[in-house]
Amino acid sequence: MCFLNFALTIALLCAVRAAQIPIQTLATGTVGVDSAWSDLSALPGANATGQLIFDTVNSLLQHWPNTRYRNGHNIIPGSVPVGTLLYHGRANNSLPTVPEWTATDPEHAYGFCGGAPGNDTNIGCWQLTFVVARPLKVLYFDGSSAANMKAGAGGTQDVQDLLVWGEVDHARWIDERGRINGLCEWGREFGIEGYVRMEMDFEIMICDFTVGVELLAADFLAAWWAHFITPPLWDPASQSADPGSTRPRPRPHPRNNSEPPAAALLRFETIRAGSWHNRYPGETRVVLDLSRLVSFYDTALVPSLIPHRAGLERWDHRAQNISAADLAAVTERLRALLASTSESSSAGSGVDWKTMYRVVVDRYAERLELLQYLLNTTTTETAAARGKTIQGQLRVMLTPYTLHAARPVVGGPAGDGWAAPVWRGCATRHTAHIHASAALSARLTASERLLLSALDETGREICRVVVRMWAAGVRAELDSVIPVAANAEDIPHVVEGWRADANALMQWLDWSVWVKCRPACGVEEMCYLPTWPYFGQWTGEREKGDDTEKAPPWKRPQPRCIRLFEPYSPL
Repeated sequence: MCFLNFALTIALLCAVRAAQIPIQTLATGTVGVDSAWSDLSALPGANATGQLIFDTVNSLLQHWPNTRYRNGHNIIPGSVPVGTLLYHGRANNSLPTVPEWTATDPEHAYGFCGGAPGNDTNIGCWQLTFVVARPLKVLYFDGSSAANMKAGAGGTQDVQDLLVWGEVDHARWIDERGRINGLCEWGREFGIEGYVRMEMDFEIMICDFTVGVELLAADFLAAWWAHFITPPLWDPASQSADPGSTRPRPRPHPRNNSEPPAAALLRFETIRAGSWHNRYPGETRVVLDLSRLVSFYDTALVPSLIPHRAGLERWDHRAQNISAADLAAVTERLRALLASTSESSSAGSGVDWKTMYRVVVDRYAERLELLQYLLNTTTTETAAARGKTIQGQLRVMLTPYTLHAARPVVGGPAGDGWAAPVWRGCATRHTAHIHASAALSARLTASERLLLSALDETGREICRVVVRMWAAGVRAELDSVIPVAANAEDIPHVVEGWRADANALMQWLDWSVWVKCRPACGVEEMCYLPTWPYFGQWTGEREKGDDTEKAPPWKRPQPRCIRLFEPYSPL
């Protein structure tokens, strides 16, 4: 009886399937393909920035990648939701009367907590807690945009300085009061109420504490660290016009082991709070509007930076080299985008770019990392056995796009033209609906067209390399689905090509998700990336940046494990 029911079910399914009308698809399933997808050896252009835009957008508001590449290239409008708590350490309990800095985590603000010492041992300090009473309009500068790097040592504040001063003045690298006042003055026309930046943790520069935020608590906290730290953790020589502000630059990290344990604990807990936002989704208390993003990697908007990046590693990309004409174009674009953010205006196309980008990373990051591992580790397997394992991983990545007809024909044309439909299907599937819909395309803002182009470029290159590797495996008779190919190639030669292709792709993508402590940290440790202003101790190296013979740790930060409790590791 069970067998009869099963047979009837199969028969009904077959009948229904036979009666179905084929649906229309955005990407055809035919083997024929145009010339744009005919050459699997075609590399991206030398000046391409699609992968850079993709990675910076995917990294927005995440502490780890913006610590690794601290020179930001994006300005994005956003908002801070109602109910968000912000923290401000200061020397008294007065409401700030000028623009001031707030932290998104109390551990970050506590280092700025101050107050006059009493005559007894009960030394305290003031920390104010604010709550966002209505959505707060903000601008976000990516990278380590709150890190005050000396002239020539980095470009962490290039973008905001160009916006507010029209130039990067190296003499004003520590002019935080001038910077916050200038930004608040610039943004007043557009109703910008705060600026989001990142240092050890994220901060929001508030322009007016009587608008949009309410004082929730003014607490005179026990300043336990004050008993042990001499001199104070923060330099008291404030540039602030607010007598209660304790927002000067931090004192340099000591170059010896004389730091008091309390100071080490305070520094570490600030870094730990920042680490909570290391990876996706990052700092969630700020909501960005990617439909109004402005990027200095936009080669159509900022062509003058192209030659200044040529041949440089990404750590050395800076916005300060922009031409006056391009800076005027950037400012005009940003002003137009901000002017269009009224409540009655459309929020772009409605495409969830953040999720679309993340889908690509989720799909390929772990698989490419595993592929690289398989290609770069020794094994007792035969070359054929390991080759089939790798080919299986390549096929898994391409399964949703591998058409039944996509296979070489014995005696057919030479080359990998037979695999081109797989490449096109893989590269275009996520964005085909946007390109195919005239109505949706018409709603795209200039920022969204840039995001779409970056997504297309990145997907095209990922799929080109993976399909190229897979096709090579087919030719070497390593594929389990297409076991026989014409003119089988030597397996060691194929593996060598695989290794070169995989390494080149991952270097081109350069995703920070692959930057981690190896081996993984123990339960008493956390993985740490050298973070401004705690660049650690080193010897035999000068600290003048570009003219040092050997780049110091802050120049090319590399992860390492540090202890979660005392005795703390040097930062």
